[in-house]
Amino acid sequence: MSSLRRLNVVAVTKEQILEAYQFRHACKAFDPAKKISDEDFNFLLETGRLSPSSFGFEPWKFVVVQNMELRERLKPVSWGAQGQLPTASHFVIVLARTKGDLLPDSAFIQHMMREVHQMPEEVVGRFQEIYRNFQDNEFKLNEHDRLFFEWACRQAYIAIGNMMTAAALIGIDSCPVEGFDRAAVEEILTDAGVLKGNLSIACMVAFGYRAEDPGRPKSRQAMEDVVEWVR
Repeated sequence: MSSLRRLNVVAVTKEQILEAYQFRHACKAFDPAKKISDEDFNFLLETGRLSPSSFGFEPWKFVVVQNMELRERLKPVSWGAQGQLPTASHFVIVLARTKGDLLPDSAFIQHMMREVHQMPEEVVGRFQEIYRNFQDNEFKLNEHDRLFFEWACRQAYIAIGNMMTAAALIGIDSCPVEGFDRAAVEEILTDAGVLKGNLSIACMVAFGYRAEDPGRPKSRQAMEDVVEWVR
């Protein structure tokens, strides 16, 4: 790593990072008059895109819902986003892939290995068998179709966490939302032509600028209650 790149990596101090974590909270309502710039929001999307995933297969898709009519249709079936849907600068529905896209022989996995990661053909064969053994024997995803989606959701949450942390570091608020009727939301998105293929909703995330301060400090368990050292 060059000295310039090393300098860029350490440009943000540990104190600044912890301050961003203290700043971040689940913002229930945003200032509708304040909009995130295209540059800043593309930066947040890039932190999601660059997030790590199991086997490097990136089993996610980020749908940015800026259409206010569609947001209004989602509101009655999204009890956890009542304040966020009408006020957020940007509202993201994070989709995770389902079994049809995650099997070793699927078009999506083949595309990821061959076109995205540009694996040589002999590597594709070996990697595919490692991946198949992982699914069949190690994590046993084939025991139920739903397990594939849940596995993809866990990875999508890595991207969501990275996007929210990046947002806090540049002074943008966020709120992850799981309070919604998945079947009803997916029906609306399908009707709108947004939800297609082997995808389902993992989570919603709203971004913007807080309308008011949360009013109380962040509360978390003590370090000794959540960390155990095995020496």
